[in-house]
Amino acid sequence: MRAAVVTGPGEMEVRDVARPEPGAGQVRVRLEGCGVCASNLTPWAGPEWMTFPTEPGGLGHEGWGVVDAVGEGVTQVSVGDRVAALSHRSFAEYDVADEAAVVKLPPELAGKPFPGEPLGCAMNIFRRAEIKAGQTVAIVGIGFLGAVLTRLATEAGARVIAISRRPFSLDLAKRMGAAETIPLEDHYGIINRVSELTGGVFCDVTIEAIGKQWPLDLAAELTRERGRLVIAGYHQDGPRQVNMQLWNWRGFDIASAHERDPAVYAQGVREAVEAVASGRLDIEPLLSHTYPLDRLGEALDATRDRPDGFLKALVTL
Repeated sequence: MRAAVVTGPGEMEVRDVARPEPGAGQVRVRLEGCGVCASNLTPWAGPEWMTFPTEPGGLGHEGWGVVDAVGEGVTQVSVGDRVAALSHRSFAEYDVADEAAVVKLPPELAGKPFPGEPLGCAMNIFRRAEIKAGQTVAIVGIGFLGAVLTRLATEAGARVIAISRRPFSLDLAKRMGAAETIPLEDHYGIINRVSELTGGVFCDVTIEAIGKQWPLDLAAELTRERGRLVIAGYHQDGPRQVNMQLWNWRGFDIASAHERDPAVYAQGVREAVEAVASGRLDIEPLLSHTYPLDRLGEALDATRDRPDGFLKALVTL
């Protein structure tokens, strides 16, 4: 099979490697595509702890495709089933996953791309946020994840204040249902604007969806006393500092909302499948850029640089 290998910082190539075989309790998926995740960017940059070359297909974990082989003991998934897979070598033509880590895709999604992992992640974050009708919710960062969360929160009856750097993403937030949008520019200007919008009370729930120090600081400032601060950004580039005085004074609940239980992760993907198949959630406007496997490097660069109109890159096979 063909598989992408990262050979050094900012460098990749496609190699011909052996096709993996499913073990007991596993299935093999002939991949149709794989989403590109912002968590890929730190390995792509080549930090000191990285080892090159990566394993074939490595970094890819948002794959979908058709099951073409099953291992011993597999009973719930069959050859020919179209699935989203929670696997980890999906920048390749084939990958293997545990039976419990694949979710069947219904006929309503036939022929449509479905990066299940980030959608399942969004559903699980939404559950951890405990958003209710009538609440005011600030979402700091409107990328793919923030856009999905904007739609879910709006559908739940919340008033969403979307905060993001790019005019494109603020326009998208409005289309996803945000009641208010604020450019991510001036720290105290944003705080003052949210104070005006909430009568000085601030937000019942604030979701930080960027993964950087400043947005985390800002999100805490926007959360009301006894509110809920939800950390959805992926903070992988080093330690963070928090204003513990503020956190103590506000007394809000904190949810570090990246789910790590494999069964709960898969359940989030199933919920995402239902939401998209039923039409409650339209992801097509969020899948902005598509690249072939041999242009994975360009997809990673675009994910890092975020040119105008960029939201989510897919690699298709």
